[in-house]
Order: sequence, then C-alpha cells, then structure tokens
Amino acid sequence: QVQLVESGGGLVQTGGSLRLSCSSSGRAFAEYIIGWFRRTPGKEREFVAAINRSGGGIYIPESVRGRFSIFRDNAKNTVDLQMNSLTRDDTAVYYCAASTVLSGTENKYDYWGQGTQVTVSK
Repeated sequence: QVQLVESGGGLVQTGGSLRLSCSSSGRAFAEYIIGWFRRTPGKEREFVAAINRSGGGIYIPESVRGRFSIFRDNAKNTVDLQMNSLTRDDTAVYYCAASTVLSGTENKYDYWGQGTQVTVSK
C-alpha cells in the first residue's frame, strides 16, 4: 500500500502558473505509476497526467498538453504537476493516484490522495 498527500493548491490569476506536489513515505512509492486527475462539480473526474516508475515515460492528454507537465523524484518520494497558462476552466480539486500501469483510466488506479483545491480567478 501507499499513502499519498497532495499539496500546492491555491488561488491563481488567469494566465498564471501553479506547481502541485504528490508525496508519500516508504520505499513502495517508486514501484507505482503516479497519475493526476481533477474534478469539478457536475463533471466526471478528468485525467490530466501520468508518469512511469523511472520518470522516463509520461502520458499527457491533448486537452492539457503543452500547458501541463509532470516530473518525479523518487529520492524524495514526490511527483510534481506543473501547470502553466491557467484558465478558469482549470479550476478543480486535483488528486494524485497510484497505479501498477500507465493509464488515463480512473479505475486503473488503486490509491488516491484527498485532493488539493486549485482556483483560477477571473
């Protein structure tokens, strides 16, 4: 098992940037693919990024490609999501999750953090 904690959320203006972090303790963290998802009221949870165990493979959907990027540091047990050129449509609760496969499908992820709120102002 792995326990995940998100941090870095907050309020940012349109066009600004924000960096979120997913962290965990223990050696098991490096064994998992880590993904980021987001959820807003009235919408399904949306996949935004994933990274493989070594950090050498990433999966970014077209909806955010070019604006979002993902990095991991297994020595620190962290995976970061860098978000640039933010718009109000990016406002959501952002979650990190752990999987045994590189996937953008929610049900492929076994463990989830509690989420961190990102609000993009007008």
